[in-house]
Parts: sequence; structure tokens; C-alpha cells
Amino acid sequence: MINAEQILLEKKGDLLSISRDTTVEEALKLMTERGIGAIVVKEGNAYIGIWTERDLMRNVLQDGFNIKTAKVSEYMSTDLKYCDHKETAYQLQDKFLGLRIRHLLVRKGDECIGVLSTGDIMKTILNTKEKELKSMNAMIGWEYYENWRWGP
Repeated sequence: MINAEQILLEKKGDLLSISRDTTVEEALKLMTERGIGAIVVKEGNAYIGIWTERDLMRNVLQDGFNIKTAKVSEYMSTDLKYCDHKETAYQLQDKFLGLRIRHLLVRKGDECIGVLSTGDIMKTILNTKEKELKSMNAMIGWEYYENWRWGP
């Protein structure tokens, strides 16, 4: 089964991060350009938070929220969830469902090598199932049954 590191390689995207002083507007522009739903917040060499489109949805309704002046660090989630680079797509699916989250940072040793979303995992699992189905259909087609004969 394909693992987290292999999924990241298939995505062909680099780990995008911003500083804690980035405004929500700047973060949104960057996320929109890249077509992503979350961005990691980094301070020095450490990842200190993640800001997602779900955070925007929750925060935009607060009194005094101004997209142009609000800093991502004021609204980001700081309880980062990690997975190991060797965890399989099925293990990751269980983790997403169990933790009720949409994004996981992927760790290889002491280094964070990327971010996976629930969509990445669903796509991987569906592609795997499709390949398995095609393989089974190739092995057991109508020819198999047509050549099946009863008798001595």
C-alpha cells in the first residue's frame, strides 16, 4: 500500500509556509494562487501552526475581524497533528477520521516534509481500488467463464 511519503511525491508540491506576521489577506492570496486549503505557519525552523479555510470561515464572523490587518498567528490552530512518512493511506484515513481533522503534517525523522489533506488520501485510496478492480477484471473476464466446462 502506498504511504504518506509516496503520496507527497505524487502531489509534486513543495511545503508552503508563511510567517506568523502574514496577514489573512496575504495568506488567502497565496492559498488561492496555489489552489490549497491550508497553509503552515513557520517561525525560524519550527512549524508553530496551521491556518485553513475552515479557520477563515470561523473567524470572519467575529466582531472587529479585518482581513487586511488580521495576522494569521492570531487565528491559526496551534495543535499540529503529525503522521509518520511510512504510514499507509489506510492508516492515514483512520487518523483523519479518528481525529476529525482535514490536514496532517508528514514527519520524516525530525523534519516536516509536507502536508496531506483528506482529499489527497481519498484520491489515493480510490485510485488504488480502481487499479485493483481493473486487475481483477483482467484476470477474471468472460473468457474465464466461457472456457469453464462441466463434465469428465
